[in-house]
Amino acid sequence: MEVYIEKTKKWIEQFVIGLNLCPFASVPFQQDKIRYVVNLSKNPDDLIRCFLEEMQFLDDKPSKEVETTLIIFPNQLNDFLAYLDFLTEAEEILEEVGLEGILQIASFHPEYQFANTAKEDAENYTNRSPYPMLHLLREASVEQALRHYPEPENIPIENILRLKELGVEGIKKLFS
Repeated sequence: MEVYIEKTKKWIEQFVIGLNLCPFASVPFQQDKIRYVVNLSKNPDDLIRCFLEEMQFLDDKPSKEVETTLIIFPNQLNDFLAYLDFLTEAEEILEEVGLEGILQIASFHPEYQFANTAKEDAENYTNRSPYPMLHLLREASVEQALRHYPEPENIPIENILRLKELGVEGIKKLFS
């Protein structure tokens, strides 16, 4: 399991933080307040169980101990469309258990592709990761961070421009 965590940490450090794709990632990363959970199961039912457990864990722990959780699924959800189906189900579960507005989900996948883009368009890499994963964030922490960031609505646009400037070949070098 450690190999998946180490590769994920390297991706966060070199890609997410290194390219400043998420201006809020460096503090919890440096403070070691990111929880990494690797689900090695090949049983689809275990995906939901793991997701439910991690939502509860994060809701129970104060942010001073654990700020956010990355759930890594190296053995499942490799098909991007299956991943999107699971993401939809996870968002419905978040609402059903009453944690909508408390937690939110950010999604990352090795084959992430936004609508109306070609598979290798640079902007898809803003949400590409080494493995399929869900990122559970505390809504209050996100709101607090956004209040102190000038023009947060420009973050996605700036990320796309940064990645287009780097080019797909440059991006792939960072991923390797």
